[in-house]
Amino acid sequence: MSPHPDAHDPRHPYDHHDPHDPHDECRTVRADGELDLTTAPDFTRDLEGVRHGTGRLFLVVDLSHVTFMDGSVLDPLCAAWDDCRERRGWARVVYTRPGIGLVLRAASVQERFPRYATAHDARRGVAAEPLKEYSAAGDLPA
Repeated sequence: MSPHPDAHDPRHPYDHHDPHDPHDECRTVRADGELDLTTAPDFTRDLEGVRHGTGRLFLVVDLSHVTFMDGSVLDPLCAAWDDCRERRGWARVVYTRPGIGLVLRAASVQERFPRYATAHDARRGVAAEPLKEYSAAGDLPA
């Protein structure tokens, strides 16, 4: 996990940045591997670390390399969302695996955290198409 300002994505060479664009101040936390009870404290510290300072806060939480996530990260994720909203900003989550969407849906926070396919899309506010919804048993709905 690494909290740092997100650098310009070279895969989008035509993306220019206006020096007055508040999204240039966007901060990113990236996580990989498993997010569970044993890794939640580090994830929490990373989310708290990028929220230093005052003023508007834009945060991308990139979970695209997370292979497993349980509910232990929901409290720090929601705290980050609340903090960003209180500071007239936003927090957006990037994920590609259906299991993460299932955890968000089970906690009834999928409306708060719509899926973004890439950090670039999250910064621009372009939500991804919903993933196929799975039941708690991992089965596709009939």
